[in-house]
Amino acid sequence: MRSVARPMPHAPGAVLRVATYNIHKGVRGLGPAKRLEIHNLQMGVEALDADLVCLQEVRHFHHLEAAQFDRTWFGWPDQGQAEFLAPDGYEVAYRTNATTRYGEHGNALLSRWPIGDIGHHDVSDHQFEQRGLLHVPVHWQGAVVHVVVAHLGLIHSSRVRQVDRLAVFVRDHVPDGAPVLVAGDFNDWGERLDAPMRGHGLRRAVAPHGRGRAATFPSRLPVFTLDRVYTRGLRCTGVQVPRGAAWARMSDHLPLLVELALE
Repeated sequence: MRSVARPMPHAPGAVLRVATYNIHKGVRGLGPAKRLEIHNLQMGVEALDADLVCLQEVRHFHHLEAAQFDRTWFGWPDQGQAEFLAPDGYEVAYRTNATTRYGEHGNALLSRWPIGDIGHHDVSDHQFEQRGLLHVPVHWQGAVVHVVVAHLGLIHSSRVRQVDRLAVFVRDHVPDGAPVLVAGDFNDWGERLDAPMRGHGLRRAVAPHGRGRAATFPSRLPVFTLDRVYTRGLRCTGVQVPRGAAWARMSDHLPLLVELALE
């Protein structure tokens, strides 16, 4: 696993280092080529060295895949994937978004900093997609940062409605003026969500002076900026997307890393 360089040098604790990563349920490929990547992802998450790791498409359990991979070299983990991926000392928050015939999956947060009560809000827009928001207050540097992990829908009109419901959720569950961080896979192929997010007071975290596009999908030849972080009360000081053959293998998305400081 190639090490991940820090975007900018900072004193320890001066910035909040945040990763968002769609892990594709820890499995890649189809048919005979299907392979278990969760063990490689465990090393990848640790290599990110992030204070907060926001994960999407995380399996809590899946009976069929557990049976399929149980006798492979490393085997299917005995824990849920969120707990399995968490580096030593990290706190874990997980909530289910979708329940299927053989299991379930959802969003997770792995935190180096203490966390508060875990919340979940269903933002499913129609019967064919189960979507949710994971809300976790994180105690960092004397402040409480309200982290929301999101995975929005595949249809643009659904995503717009989900952004509106996200804004209502933040209004109803986050104190006025408290720092907010919304991270996840926004499925925004056409780059059309920044304006409605700004309308709700959430700005996209971009590299200082707006240099470069942090493309994360598809992992082998990233073109689209589907994975993002939006903030309120925080400013972005650095952005990075780790690349290389190992990262391209583990998921169809690459992780996005941002560094944030209080405004």
